[in-house]
Amino acid sequence: MRIYGWITGICFVSIVNLVTISVPVCAQEKIIKLKFANYFPPTHDVSINTEQWCKEVETRTKGKVKIVYLPGGTLVPAPQAYDAAVNQIADISLASQSWSPGRFPLTEVLELPLGYSSCVQGTRVANAFYKKFKPKEFDDVKVLYFWSPGPGYVMTVKPVPSLEGLAGLKLRAGGNQTKVALAIGATPVSIPMSDIYEGLHRGVIQGMLFYPESLKGWKFADLIRGMQDNRGMKFTGGGVIVMNKQKWNSLPPDIQKVIEEVSEEWIDKVGAVFDKIANEGIDYGRSKGMKVFEATPKEVETAVAKMKPILDNYVQEMDKKGLPGKQALTFCQDFIASH
Repeated sequence: MRIYGWITGICFVSIVNLVTISVPVCAQEKIIKLKFANYFPPTHDVSINTEQWCKEVETRTKGKVKIVYLPGGTLVPAPQAYDAAVNQIADISLASQSWSPGRFPLTEVLELPLGYSSCVQGTRVANAFYKKFKPKEFDDVKVLYFWSPGPGYVMTVKPVPSLEGLAGLKLRAGGNQTKVALAIGATPVSIPMSDIYEGLHRGVIQGMLFYPESLKGWKFADLIRGMQDNRGMKFTGGGVIVMNKQKWNSLPPDIQKVIEEVSEEWIDKVGAVFDKIANEGIDYGRSKGMKVFEATPKEVETAVAKMKPILDNYVQEMDKKGLPGKQALTFCQDFIASH
């Protein structure tokens, strides 16, 4: 009987220990896996910055979130990036509104020639605008944060020192940039990014409205010899990091909180990255012989006057759609003036 009781005691202790060991394992939280689609090349500074965002989320969630990062358009090409998040092909996606003209009407205010001074400023404007107006055009996703690649410049194959000298030139322009090209008397030409270099080389286009980081990143400085630095017509493009709404709603509140906090911190971080590569592009262009022409106060004033009809037209179009275009434009202009 003593032996039986001793064996029974051992079995009981063993069972208790087994249960004690097993409970924490069973109680462990399941790792949340998310797919992040990005169309920038893996080695691009913006891709590196975005990957750091992923790692920061993983760190702050103590490994509860694991993000599978897919740069270089390996999951979906750039024009499909936004819908990839809507349809949960990707859980998170880096997208650009300019790929879907007309889909984000109120937000197009960000792409207008408002006289941006830096990428950090443009990124701050975009995020402040969204927080203020929360446009319904983004209701099919969870917006994490916006980014801005601007300011954009007019760059030409031959040096053009004056605003008036741009009239009649064939300039590559996309989206709302075409309105800027027309306003300065140029002829906008729509060609894909991949064809710009060849277009410049063959004379199909005589310049472009684009961002200076391309001078180095796309080697356009091999052919560009003039850049006009005129605040009165500086524009930018729209970019945004979005998440599938159903996936977002399925996340625990503590995970959502971390993602929102990291995204808020990344507003200035991504803006600084764009400013860095923009400055590197301009320096690279200069090293290749590109001349940067600083606009005179009179030219800035002239450019502002030429851009005004574009802004007025935006307000009119938003009025037709029942959207607060005037308020959105005034908000962005005031923000730029005070920041």
